[in-house]
Amino acid sequence: MSFARKDYEFLRDIGISPRNSGCYVNGSWKAHGPLVSTLNPANNQVIAEVVEGSIEDYEEGMQACAEAAKIWMQVPAPKRGEIVRQIGDALRSKLQQLGRLVSLEMGKILPEGIGEVQEIIDMCDFAVGLSRQLNGSVIPSERPNHAMLEMWNPLGVVGVITAFNFPCAVLGWNACIALVCGNCVVWKGAPTTPLVTIAMTKVVASVLEKNNLPGAIFTSLCGGADIGQAIAKDTRIPLVSFTGSSKVGQMVQQTVNARHGKCLLELSGNNAIIVMDDADIQLAARSVLFAAVGTAGQRCTTCRRLILHESIYQKVLDQLLDVYKQIKIGDPLEKGTLLGPLHTVESRKNFEKGIEIIKSQGGKILTGGTLIESDGNFVQPTIVEISSNADVVKEELFAPVLYLMKFKTLKEAIEINNSVPQGLSSSIFTHRPDVIFKWIGPLGSDCGIVNVNIPTNGAEIGGAFGGEKATGGGREAGSDSWKQYMRRSTCTINYGSELPLAQGINFG
Repeated sequence: MSFARKDYEFLRDIGISPRNSGCYVNGSWKAHGPLVSTLNPANNQVIAEVVEGSIEDYEEGMQACAEAAKIWMQVPAPKRGEIVRQIGDALRSKLQQLGRLVSLEMGKILPEGIGEVQEIIDMCDFAVGLSRQLNGSVIPSERPNHAMLEMWNPLGVVGVITAFNFPCAVLGWNACIALVCGNCVVWKGAPTTPLVTIAMTKVVASVLEKNNLPGAIFTSLCGGADIGQAIAKDTRIPLVSFTGSSKVGQMVQQTVNARHGKCLLELSGNNAIIVMDDADIQLAARSVLFAAVGTAGQRCTTCRRLILHESIYQKVLDQLLDVYKQIKIGDPLEKGTLLGPLHTVESRKNFEKGIEIIKSQGGKILTGGTLIESDGNFVQPTIVEISSNADVVKEELFAPVLYLMKFKTLKEAIEINNSVPQGLSSSIFTHRPDVIFKWIGPLGSDCGIVNVNIPTNGAEIGGAFGGEKATGGGREAGSDSWKQYMRRSTCTINYGSELPLAQGINFG
């Protein structure tokens, strides 16, 4: 069986065939669910076929995963780190092909596709170092001949449910940390990017096999909502990481909470850039272009609201209108393309509906606002002048649509920034120290990511990634995010022969 197009033949180098089994369970590839086709968003033609997983496949995988957890959690953390190091090296050897697959199947431009895979490699490097630094505290005890300390132990199995816009990077944020922390991973990738799920899993599986480790340490399934619901309900999974919309995330959270599990949520963003009157206008305009147009506006950190000081409003707008005219729209795999297609036909329809709602609420289309006639899911990058109080501004339209609004004072700008339900990323452009420290302080941005003179998107892996409010409150990747993947015990050890009680209590 051959691929429909010759330029898809590179997929064989990363283990993808014209027809694929979509589940890696108990160390082998199998699937007994429906047969689906995965499409190229640039032309809506079939790339390959995938047999999705069934609930029976899931149950087989989870039984094996739970058993493998008993082995993996006893492997010393630095040895677990060595396995993750090898995964990073295996990804390096396939960086170009995997990045090309991300671009082909998701629709983001090739430099972003390669960058996404590089992000997992970076996470592997970070996790290797972390494997020797899962440190607890030694705490002074008030009782003589007693010691107090913290122990960090693995949770067992971590469930990871990822979204189409970053079909493998978010896995990296979670799996690299979860693995060095001693957990097994069960991953459900996005239903519309199954080839990325399969290709990434084949890399991880090859490393486990080479080291004579159970394949069930890493279990992955392509499938729909039934697999996601099974993960959310499963009491064998103490922690579920979910990336997606606030609406679905809330349902996942309620399901996991009902069984007293833990949730790590990365949900919707509605991110703003504020440009002060002293800002470097050229730097701000370049940042807005990347933040609003990158990934066709389908990042959770995409800039959706541009809040401009009234004195520089027209100057910034003129620069943006000029650069928007020069944006190359087209095949994401072609050199020089800046704007690829939206991910699905449904996304394109949502863009069209969104533009109608914007107009009905008083929004003025300054550029774009239309579909591009083609076989793919292309739309025009759009700038809209609109009131910050419009209902549509409070929602996340997952497309390259940028809302413009004016402000007079810093206090007003911060209020606009904080006025939406979501709280993921934010940025301000200024050179004034007083403004910067007000912005990052308690009366400033209410987001989890608070930037100065850089875009809202393109976060580094060294910091904790996540947001507040309807964004979910989760933190992934760097800093001390690892603590969410472990169980903390406070241990008090009496090494004497007396039994003094805390708080000076005398009990007989």
